Amino acid sequence: MRNVFVETSNFARFSGALKRLDERGAQEACMVVLDGKPGLGKTTTVNRWVTQTGSVYLRAQRGWDYNWMMQDLLTELSVNHNQFRGRRARFERVTAELRERSQRAMIEGKTFGLVIDECDQVSGRAEIMEGIRGITDIQFMPTILVGMGQLRDNLRRFPQIESRAPNKVEFLPASLDDTADLIRGRCEVPVADDLIHFVAKASMGFNREILDAITHIETFGRRYDYGDEGVTLADMSKQILMSDRKTGKDIYVPEAH
Repeated sequence: MRNVFVETSNFARFSGALKRLDERGAQEACMVVLDGKPGLGKTTTVNRWVTQTGSVYLRAQRGWDYNWMMQDLLTELSVNHNQFRGRRARFERVTAELRERSQRAMIEGKTFGLVIDECDQVSGRAEIMEGIRGITDIQFMPTILVGMGQLRDNLRRFPQIESRAPNKVEFLPASLDDTADLIRGRCEVPVADDLIHFVAKASMGFNREILDAITHIETFGRRYDYGDEGVTLADMSKQILMSDRKTGKDIYVPEAH
């Protein structure tokens, strides 16, 4: 499978939110909420943005408290958290590091920010969320909170934070065009339109299942003498295509008639 990033409609919505962030009037409105069901490409998308911008990525942990979060953040910033005993000392070092990197990026005409993935797990905890707000308010640094259904609901409990996140992006299942783009962009053997249509239907638009299908199509295609249009639905008749996310059972390509 080709190791390339394919820009889908979800990526376009995310990019649009970042553009609105750059053009915002109120500096404190620096947060983007990115949510959607698992398997729709949220983490892949934000990881690409982190890599491109040199931003900081944190994955929230279920047992996080404020101190644990700050320790993880210092570790991501390559700072030994053990040298800071007090809460205030950790906060000051974190904000100093982020301020320096943010200012350096600004001078270079780049964007620098903070991504907190799996934010659903902590979005109901006032201490954590107020801690995130306190950190980002130092430079009004772009901050992307990534989660699923609970994130938006929980933010309504914290008006000061919710008001800083006017840009909300919901990742949706891949469309037929998205599925075709993913398959043609990443699959190392050509794939016919009828098989692409079946992948779109069977995957229900989830990126994980589409990538699973690409792996099976490639494996089949490398040992099969397919025609000019690529691997077709009939070619892969009765072959495993992907796994059903609800049951875990294999999904087979239907028998050709």
